[in-house]
Amino acid sequence: MNMVYAMVGAVFMVAMVVFAFLKGDRAERIGAGAYLLAWFASILVQRESNDILVLPLGVFLIDLAVLIVFAALAWRSRRSWPVWASGIQLLTVVSHVLIIIDLRIPTTSLYTVMNLNGYLIIACLIVGTFWAW
Repeated sequence: MNMVYAMVGAVFMVAMVVFAFLKGDRAERIGAGAYLLAWFASILVQRESNDILVLPLGVFLIDLAVLIVFAALAWRSRRSWPVWASGIQLLTVVSHVLIIIDLRIPTTSLYTVMNLNGYLIIACLIVGTFWAW
């Protein structure tokens, strides 16, 4: 069942990137490209582990890099979607930090927040691309 969710997410991601590259301006293309690269990179650095308390440092660094890209887009662009995407990505980075500092929060809830944030960022990119189109 998890494979079905992963495939739906992958199709949604690829469709968003194609839409952004075909109809978006420079900011949307940069954002979509950065997010797609981060998605592929995070798949490469994730490791299979039964211990949900282990956070791969590579995924944290990738999410931090995406935050920097979105913040730079928000700084340089006149569009509003990079500000929203930066805020959502900041929540993902903060979730990583909460796991790192070992607060007594259920780790699965933080992973849920991180996964849902991915869909929200895709929605921001879709709205931004639609308005640029």
